[in-house]
Amino acid sequence: MATVQLRNIKKVYPYISGEQKKSRKKNDKPEKKFNLQITDEGVVAVQEFSLDIQDKEFIVLVGPSGCGKSTTLRMVAGLEEITDGDLIIDGKRVNNVAPKDRDIAMVFQSYALYPHMTVYDNMAFSLKLRHMPKDEIDRKVREAAEILDITQYLKRKPKALSGGQRQRVAIGRAIVRAPKVMLMDEPLSNLDAKLRNEMRAEIIKLRKRIDTTFIYVTHDQTEAMTLGDRIVIMKDGYIQQIGTPQEVFNHPANLFVAGFIGMPVMNFFDAELVREGGKYFVEVGDFRTELSAEKEARLLENDVQSQTVTLGVRPEHTDVSDAGVEATVDVAEMMGSSVHLHVNAEGRDVIIIVPTVDMTGNYEMGDTVCFSFNGKVVHVFSKETDRNLEF
Repeated sequence: MATVQLRNIKKVYPYISGEQKKSRKKNDKPEKKFNLQITDEGVVAVQEFSLDIQDKEFIVLVGPSGCGKSTTLRMVAGLEEITDGDLIIDGKRVNNVAPKDRDIAMVFQSYALYPHMTVYDNMAFSLKLRHMPKDEIDRKVREAAEILDITQYLKRKPKALSGGQRQRVAIGRAIVRAPKVMLMDEPLSNLDAKLRNEMRAEIIKLRKRIDTTFIYVTHDQTEAMTLGDRIVIMKDGYIQQIGTPQEVFNHPANLFVAGFIGMPVMNFFDAELVREGGKYFVEVGDFRTELSAEKEARLLENDVQSQTVTLGVRPEHTDVSDAGVEATVDVAEMMGSSVHLHVNAEGRDVIIIVPTVDMTGNYEMGDTVCFSFNGKVVHVFSKETDRNLEF
């Protein structure tokens, strides 16, 4: 329904003067900002944010608490002023356009339903404000209710619904408007694990049934990986990487992305990158392996020389073997189809995923094991910049 362009968007929260602080009511709690840059202008929540979102694309903003993702979403919605930069929707700059005139709908984490209204009235409320004919309101509400499988709850009030049902109503209230852009701010974070899984599947079905552009905020990488056409990974107000779920998983741009995407988290080692002619090898302790031809080609293109690096290897790509890096077992977690083996190697905590079909016995605390990995699955990061040396 709409393209969205964010051009060098910046958000700065000005300092509060001493007099302003004194004038606050005693019960007012100051808004907390985490991991944010402090400048002469104030607290920088979002910095140099640029992104082009295509029509009907599903974009996920993901990152730790305080990284600026919700602030970015609120600027798109018009709930936060943009300090600098341009927000363009369908070719029109909307920085100073009122939220109600942007043709955007937002689903909040807290549902924000009217407790005294029925589900039907909650969903119909915005349409009534537009003085839409009653028969058209009824058609839109019932269509949305059918899509979300909440038709049987239309006469109930929110207090009679479960958390998952309330979130469906909140989504329904948004989609009846047929907005150009649908914004979702951590809509599943209040649900338990089972409901989150169910609602993720519902959102995937929903985006196939309604023609709109989605911008979705979450701190949950599982949601990001399963929902997004592209993922925008943020840290401290800056974009760290933009790409498809597969791209950011297979080719993390830096150490932060590598450690943030993937579960369990990636293993990191102090290692040596050795260049020998047109070949590259990595060495961890006494273990040495050659990188894949694809990785060697990228390193050669960047003229990367021998150096000490941080080596990243995912637990699922780490294999218990007869020879390799020696490690001591700390904990063995049975996960059903696999065992997550927590070991200490080269002064680091390392996780190895061992399929149960490959196990010949049990692992006990204090056991000595060896593990290895091949050069196709490793990631080499600069010690100085934390950047992936391949890119």
